[in-house]
Amino acid sequence: QLLVDLARQGKRVCRLKGGDPFVFGRGGEELEKLAEHGIRFEVVPGISAAAGCAAYAGIPLTHRDYAQILSFTTGHAKNEDSPDMPTDWSMLARPGQTAVFYMGLAGLPRILRQLQAHGMPADRAAAVIEQGTRPGQRVILGTVATLAQQVVQAGVKSPALLIVGEVTRLHEKLRWFNTTAEQAQTDQHEMRINKL
Repeated sequence: QLLVDLARQGKRVCRLKGGDPFVFGRGGEELEKLAEHGIRFEVVPGISAAAGCAAYAGIPLTHRDYAQILSFTTGHAKNEDSPDMPTDWSMLARPGQTAVFYMGLAGLPRILRQLQAHGMPADRAAAVIEQGTRPGQRVILGTVATLAQQVVQAGVKSPALLIVGEVTRLHEKLRWFNTTAEQAQTDQHEMRINKL
């Protein structure tokens, strides 16, 4: 409504969105409202949180050895119980793919339980990326059986992205972001221990 009101005042309005406005960014809903009121608009695509966070975590979303299918799913639907938008858990649980869940932190235990209940092995690799692409980025690695507890123990907070798939195992080998900062912290910690 704010976009409509400001545009009707003759102002040029920029709705700046982190990520891509059409990948769980409600861009479509906002543009529908503008179109209903005859307001012209332009869309500049952005880098989706899945692509940005995965790249900064050193987790390729696809890989010829691990994942030939990539799916993006919301972990926080408008109406979780709506029969109009059921989640195809059996499809998401299949091997050879990467499943990315946006806004899945609050529902993480439910998501991981559903995947296992629909055939996903308990030892399938998974990761949560907290504060992706930001200086405070953290990557919590685990499996669908262990990740929910690891996230609680680590005190992970939103924003966070869940990636389920064997590609997450590549994080340790391919991580590049924040490695200098992490090494500096490790060095400082070791220096303090040596002084003691």
